[in-house]
Amino acid sequence: MAEAIAVKQSPFSWEGTDSTGKRVKGKTVAADEAAVRAELRRQGVVPTKVRKQSALFQSKGKVTSEDIAVFSRQLATMLTAGIPLVQAFDIVGSGHENPAMAELILAIKADVEGGTALAEALAKHPLYFDDLYVNLVEAGEQAGALETLLDKIATYKEKTEAIKKKIKKALFYPAAVLVVAFVVTTILLIFVIPEFESLFKGFGADLPAFTRMVIGLSEFVRSQGWLLAILIGGTIGGYLWLKKRSKRMREIQDRIVLKLPVIGAIMTKAAIARFARTLSTMFAAGVPLVEALDSVAGATGNIVYELAVLDMKDEVATGQRLQRAMYNTELFPNMVIQMIAVGEESGSLDEMSGKVADFYEEDVDNAVDSMSSLLEPMIMAILGVLVGGLVVAMYLPIFKMGQVI
Repeated sequence: MAEAIAVKQSPFSWEGTDSTGKRVKGKTVAADEAAVRAELRRQGVVPTKVRKQSALFQSKGKVTSEDIAVFSRQLATMLTAGIPLVQAFDIVGSGHENPAMAELILAIKADVEGGTALAEALAKHPLYFDDLYVNLVEAGEQAGALETLLDKIATYKEKTEAIKKKIKKALFYPAAVLVVAFVVTTILLIFVIPEFESLFKGFGADLPAFTRMVIGLSEFVRSQGWLLAILIGGTIGGYLWLKKRSKRMREIQDRIVLKLPVIGAIMTKAAIARFARTLSTMFAAGVPLVEALDSVAGATGNIVYELAVLDMKDEVATGQRLQRAMYNTELFPNMVIQMIAVGEESGSLDEMSGKVADFYEEDVDNAVDSMSSLLEPMIMAILGVLVGGLVVAMYLPIFKMGQVI
């Protein structure tokens, strides 16, 4: 048999009118402009403009995990409605707000049109579709239930994205306020305090100790601030570099985070929620437990739990029950272990782990709201002490002078 010659596919944008005379537009991938026009006419669209996208346009935008979650839900909904896979890709990809995501979808569509299995086409883009995603799609294709598995994937992605947003919300507010406090304090020390210092030189009296301390701090920041900025920037840069390249560094950080007051409890609950949600999704798809635990480990979002789940996988592979393996890690609450035990005994591990995930996802939601309410007055108090302290330090000599007069 003659070997097929691979034809390079390029992205095109197009405009035209459909069978009702309505103006439509979209994007597609094809070998050339003639192929685009032929495909549009086959779909009942009269093309009025077809344009090949430039490399610069193609590079715009960034595919986010939220884009992948929305794409999963759209594809699952269309397949459930009976729309053919290639047509579903065309509908989802055409006119997508994110050019990078549209390009990704149309590239996958081109592979599928060429006869490649969907799982194989997704596996070509590991930055956006991890092993868990690809394995579930492959299981759906083999079982002839792709729409059902995509629905489970979409639900899984939506739940995990919701957890991520909650964690970001928990960390963003205090971090943002502290950054504002640092910037305001720095501005006061560099620009405002020196003005008061020149004013106080004409007093001819000793300044209060607190005022002298603040003026000394201002002089240090003005004279050695550049050195301090380099030190802080170097420390942050070194930390990020080490974190990216050292697994041991990430493990130390994750262990410290889990032991922090308030935030540690939220991160623990989030890791357990991810563990349970992924386990439920994988097991419901018919993936064997040992193989499922491999994907579950990477989905926990915390290297401490990741290593623990990998240890659990080794124990389960030797015949140990999952509940016992979880107990041995000393990382899971008794309630979680008991529910998993019930799931193992009754043969409904996917259902019970799903209930665990629902419980902990709601718990994370409530904990983040509670933490925000608790931190708000504390952060405002810290901000007040920092800025108010500088203001009071500058006005103390003026109050002292008023008392003398």
